[in-house]
Amino acid sequence: MVGGGRGEGLGATATKKVSTSRSSKAGLQFPVGRISRFLKTGKYAQRVGSGAPVYLASVLEYLAAE
Repeated sequence: MVGGGRGEGLGATATKKVSTSRSSKAGLQFPVGRISRFLKTGKYAQRVGSGAPVYLASVLEYLAAE
């Protein structure tokens, strides 16, 4: 058995899933992942929610467009 374990390899008709960024999901130009990383490593809070960087990116994009 080539590939080894369970779930390894794709079937004959399966295609590889293309990843979509959180910025494109939210319809933004600003990088949500980078803002999330900065919020987590910058020690602004103990925990950062999943919606906070999306909201912050949208606010920053709005302010940049003004």
